[in-house]
Amino acid sequence: MKETGIKNPTANLARYGLKNIKAAHWNYSPAELVEKTLETHEGVLADSGALVIKTGEFTGRSPRDRFIVKDARTANTVDWNKINKPFDAAKFDALRDKVIRHFERKEIYVSDAYACANKNYQLNIRLIAEKPWSAQFANNMFLRPTKEELLNAKPEWTIFCAPSFMADPMIDGTRQHNFAIINFSKKQIIIGGTGYTGEIKKGIFSVLNFVLPIERNVLSMHCSANQGKDGDTAIFFGLSGTGKTTLSADENRHLIGDDEHGWSAEGVFNFEGGCYAKCIDLSEEKEPQIFRAIKPGAILENITFKEGTNEPNFEDASITQNTRVSYPIHHIDNALEPSVGNHPHNIFFLTCDAFGVLPPISKLTPAQAMYHFISGYTAKVAGTEAGIDEPVTAFSACFGAPFLPLHPTAYAEMLGKKMKEGKNVNAWLVNTGWTGGAYGTGSRMKLRYTRAMVTAALNGQLNDVHYEEHPVFGLHIPASCPNVPDEVLNPRNTWVDKYAYDDKAAELAQAFVDNFEQFADKASEEILSASPRVAMPAD
Repeated sequence: MKETGIKNPTANLARYGLKNIKAAHWNYSPAELVEKTLETHEGVLADSGALVIKTGEFTGRSPRDRFIVKDARTANTVDWNKINKPFDAAKFDALRDKVIRHFERKEIYVSDAYACANKNYQLNIRLIAEKPWSAQFANNMFLRPTKEELLNAKPEWTIFCAPSFMADPMIDGTRQHNFAIINFSKKQIIIGGTGYTGEIKKGIFSVLNFVLPIERNVLSMHCSANQGKDGDTAIFFGLSGTGKTTLSADENRHLIGDDEHGWSAEGVFNFEGGCYAKCIDLSEEKEPQIFRAIKPGAILENITFKEGTNEPNFEDASITQNTRVSYPIHHIDNALEPSVGNHPHNIFFLTCDAFGVLPPISKLTPAQAMYHFISGYTAKVAGTEAGIDEPVTAFSACFGAPFLPLHPTAYAEMLGKKMKEGKNVNAWLVNTGWTGGAYGTGSRMKLRYTRAMVTAALNGQLNDVHYEEHPVFGLHIPASCPNVPDEVLNPRNTWVDKYAYDDKAAELAQAFVDNFEQFADKASEEILSASPRVAMPAD
């Protein structure tokens, strides 16, 4: 057995019941993992030097096949629902043992890493994988220990990742042959039947979303974060297509992280050591930081090449719309390392409102911040998904429902408390969607206006301007903003037909209210007070 990079590796394997392994490659460097991937013909190099792989049948997460073991620790703490589906503890043990036996007579790749850039909350992780590129993904996305730390690695959580292992649903208790199952009591995650690397990252994110709020009084957040030259921290929440990556990637500010963070008593910190960005339609002009990060060490997933070359064709979605690239955070020139910031001064909730109702920027009270945090609203427009011809509402609790083991109100209450305890914490709702009418009639808000509004909020230029209250949503709309025409700021003013705007605003407000019904029984009166004002039908 080939053993490298750790004290007494045989004993470390034996603790998992792993035996008869052809070779165990411990903590290989990215270059070594690329070489192994090329040797097994499971990847090729792009012209930039980045590794290109195909993840197989699954090119995205499979939320319906993600489970949590229900036992004494989780039975009364996890918010059991369509996302958090229970799994039998005995079935988990049996399936994990099958995965371990699946590793026999194979080369396996072991990576020791950790999550949480603030060492006070560090979570040590060990990935045991059958694919070298899975190990490289872990090296990219998690925080990387020093050589001395690797020699004395003491993992708290273990991930077993076996893309080629197929479960038998009738025997194993899964829905189909693929699965991602979290066991909080045994501190283990098993992933099988899928090569999509995002299951590794989001498995640990789900773990932190359970452990940190309950045990450490840390608010876990699905957001990006950056920091200004004066140390002011900003966090950005937003679903896909709202501009989270674009607006948080600011050459005048340091990137703390692009996806997962905690807010502790000391401030904000990144959970990860890398970025996992979408690649569809990527260009140096649109996203220069991401484009330039695609170099040796990065992994491109499910992209194609321009004919006759090894130049990625980022416009091609023939494999999937969800083409991805992972890379260590130091591939970003202005990344902050360690990825730790102060308490945030500004919180941005980004939405792409295709109905043209919400203001391009508005200030929120703590109650409204909690309400909109739980709502996690955006809209999908024609062409984003098959069958969508008109705008449709999309809500994802706390802007990350698939990864939240606890009830959304638990995270919202923590957010409200931290806002009140902080000094001069502002929350903003930013609509990067439509103005002057709904999708098909109005136009998309100009990016330069959105950037100007975000910059004004960050610089304190919206602190002393006059605000007016939105009659339906109660949002506070600034009457002026530097480098933005005044008439753009109030959405009703941009519509030719003002009564049509009122009707659409009432329609969207009702959608918010209807969505929130699922959370109302556990929401405080303060949160409920921030609900939009829906007109009651006449008697």
